[in-house]
Amino acid sequence: MERYTHLGVYGLMVWEQEVLLIQKARGPYQGTWDLPGGRLEFGETPELALHREIEEETGLTDVRLSLRSAQSNLVQWMHEGSLEEVHHIGILYDVYLGSDGQAYGIKKEADGEDSLGAAWFTMEQLDSLALTPFALHMIQDRMEL
Repeated sequence: MERYTHLGVYGLMVWEQEVLLIQKARGPYQGTWDLPGGRLEFGETPELALHREIEEETGLTDVRLSLRSAQSNLVQWMHEGSLEEVHHIGILYDVYLGSDGQAYGIKKEADGEDSLGAAWFTMEQLDSLALTPFALHMIQDRMEL
C-alpha cells in the first residue's frame, strides 16, 4: 500500500446562516462536499494559498481569513486499482466576505481541477449531505460556538 501526506488549507464561510461548500471532483473524497481550499504551491504562504483556492473554486476574491485550527485524519481509498493511505493535514480558517453582494456570484460550475462547483447550504440541508471530515469538524465546531 502506498502512503502519502497531503497538507492543505481550507476555509469555512458562513453568510446569512448558510455555508459555502464545493463538491469534490477527485481524490479520496470524490463526490462529497468540502470546504473551499487545497494544496499549497511551492513558496506560498497558507493565506495566499487559501485566497487562490477560494478564487479558483468559488470565484470570490474579497475575503478575510482568520486562523482557527489544524486537524488531520487518515483515509484509505482505491486509486487506479491500488489501495492508498493518505495522511490529510488541514490548516483551517474562518472566512468572511468583504461585501455581501459578491455571495450571489459564486462559481456553480466545475473548475476543471478539484471542484465540481460551489453552492450555499442552509444548516438544515447540511444534514443530508456527505461531508469531508474537515467540513464536518468546522461546521460542528461553529455550531457549538
